[in-house]
Parts: sequence; structure tokens; C-alpha cells
Amino acid sequence: QVQLVESGGGLVQAGGSLRLSCAASGRSSYAMAWFRQVPGKEREFVAAISSSGGRPTYADSVKGRFAISRDNAKNTVYLQMNTLKPEDTAVYYCAARLSGRTWASEFGYDYPHWGQGTQVTVSS
Repeated sequence: QVQLVESGGGLVQAGGSLRLSCAASGRSSYAMAWFRQVPGKEREFVAAISSSGGRPTYADSVKGRFAISRDNAKNTVYLQMNTLKPEDTAVYYCAARLSGRTWASEFGYDYPHWGQGTQVTVSS
């Protein structure tokens, strides 16, 4: 069973930056992703990365502002968020695919493992 623990959320002004981290237990032979959710709205894909760290994919709303990366030696995935906007405010969740599912996906149903989430609030 993969356990995921997110950190790095907080309150930031519009235009600022935050870096989220997601520490995973076990081996990192699976793709991982970040999703976000606002109360009352559906969960939204943000970014995903393959098990090797290549082929990152992004939602159109964050392209050019966010960057996903991973350090397999540390079993950790990162989400660098720059030029933050108030509409980026949400709970951000880290997710992992099954071991062996090495390619990234933007669909939540492809990820059986989820973290507890970390709140990101961007003030205007």
C-alpha cells in the first residue's frame, strides 16, 4: 500500500510562489500527479509525471506557471507553483498510480492512491 503525504501549502499573495511536496512510501515505479479541489466543485487535474520523470503534462490553466518534478531517490514529487492567482486556491492532492503503471494520466480514476491534501490559498 502506497502512502502519500503532502506538504508545502499555505497562504500567499497573488503573483507569489509556493512549492508543494509529496513524499511517497515504497518504490517509485509509478506515475504520479497533482489534482486540486474547491468545495462544491469537482476535482480538477493539475499536472502529472511519468515514473522516470519525463513527459510531464499540465492542465491548460496552469501551463507556463506550474512545474511538476520528482526525485526518485527521495521518493518525492514536487509541484512548483509560480505566478499564483486567486483562482488557484484549492486543496491540492497528490496521487499515485499502481506500481508498474509508469505513464502519466490526467484522469483521477487512474490513481488508486491519494494523499490527505494540503490547502493553498491565494489572496488578491
